[in-house]
Amino acid sequence: MAGANGLAGFGVIGLGVMGANLAQNVEGRGFSVAVWNLEPDVTDAFVAKTKGRQFVGTKTLEEFVQKLESPRRILLMITAGKPVDATLDKLKPLLARGDIVIDGGNSWFEDTRRREADYRAAGLHFVGMGVSGGEEGARHGPSLMPGGTKDAWTRLEPVLTAIAAKTESGPCVTHVGPDGAGHFVKMVHNGIEYGDMQLIAETYDVLRRGVGMSVDAIADTFASWNAGPLQSFLVEITAKVLRVKDPATKQPLVDLILDQAGQKGTGKWTAKVALDLGVAVPTIAAAVDARVLSGLKDERVAAAAKLRGPTKKASGDVAKWVAAAQDALLLGRIAAYAQGMSLIRAGSEAFQWNIDLAEMARIWTGGCIIRSQLLDVIRGAFASRKKPANLVMARDVARAAKKAQRGLRKVLQFTTGAGIATPALAASLAWFDSYRTAVLPQNLTQAQRDAFGAHTYERIDQPGKGPFHTDWSK
Repeated sequence: MAGANGLAGFGVIGLGVMGANLAQNVEGRGFSVAVWNLEPDVTDAFVAKTKGRQFVGTKTLEEFVQKLESPRRILLMITAGKPVDATLDKLKPLLARGDIVIDGGNSWFEDTRRREADYRAAGLHFVGMGVSGGEEGARHGPSLMPGGTKDAWTRLEPVLTAIAAKTESGPCVTHVGPDGAGHFVKMVHNGIEYGDMQLIAETYDVLRRGVGMSVDAIADTFASWNAGPLQSFLVEITAKVLRVKDPATKQPLVDLILDQAGQKGTGKWTAKVALDLGVAVPTIAAAVDARVLSGLKDERVAAAAKLRGPTKKASGDVAKWVAAAQDALLLGRIAAYAQGMSLIRAGSEAFQWNIDLAEMARIWTGGCIIRSQLLDVIRGAFASRKKPANLVMARDVARAAKKAQRGLRKVLQFTTGAGIATPALAASLAWFDSYRTAVLPQNLTQAQRDAFGAHTYERIDQPGKGPFHTDWSK
């Protein structure tokens, strides 16, 4: 069913789980929606399922475009990479000046910049938009991170504001910045997500293998943590996941899941871009490495039999270990968010996007996977008149980090002696300790570089008078 003129106000290409749910979200907010899928039977099934609502099923791309009112607003929810380019190439000759195409997938931001420039040259708008919240978020309210031109944002704002998650601070959507800014921010969001998930997994491992707590007791622990400073979607679902029992064995289902974690690439992209921009993101990089190592299941099983290590158990009051683990997770999470926000700032400066970090924190407070209580603190830090050079330097964050460090140090002292791998927690503390150290040993590194490659160095007692070079062989 279309509008009074027989044309739909919005279009969706790709009716997989995310596309179908977003289409229903848009229609549920009062907009008629034209839909098209590469496989016609998928379109037919969707239209039949939603009979009586404001959907217009179409058989071809040409028909799809014709069924949309101008200027057209089209959302692509298809596999990232070559399928996006192929679809854009087919759409381009069918569109008119001023039409808008949105890529809502997890596309590489440099691809988005290229596509935006190509469409702009043809008088068309292309918007790379990060979408977070999974299946449930897509249907009832995701966090949305659109880039592109301000003109495109003006046309899209009524729809995107309507379908986004809502919090006390408003709809979880904003105009992130030009060309690839939206997909860049979504990439970093996912990198933070990788880090947070790994930190949670390591904390679980410490409590399970190290402290010897039952899965049910750990579930109760995470549930209680979700009522405090660690309140977040990921902590909440961790408690729920740990409570699920396998119907056949009555064991915790998590104990029966193969310990191999998949990944789709956004975490790896985050680590790569951070290296390119000179931003340290060790917590996120450790999380990516942990997933890679988890894939070596057969090798790890063989190594476990040959490379024996300690099997020490934690001693003392369990409640004290739980408190230390809570602090460890909190400081790890602060590190992951701080690293991510620093990377967004660096990307914004490098590509001249003028991204508002406070706004990024705000739109992540609802709908998205990394929504957490900490984001309210982050928003306040970057909304202040005197913005911190790094998140960890913001007053409230610094206070929390200083308080939590004792717990993290206690956990890592134990895990090192017990042979329990905690790479993301360890990377977080190393990052924290490096950042708060006034004099690092890289003075020796620079001397070595000058010794073997004449790379020169600066002197602390003669600032601004270098560079200097020494013949170190004498």
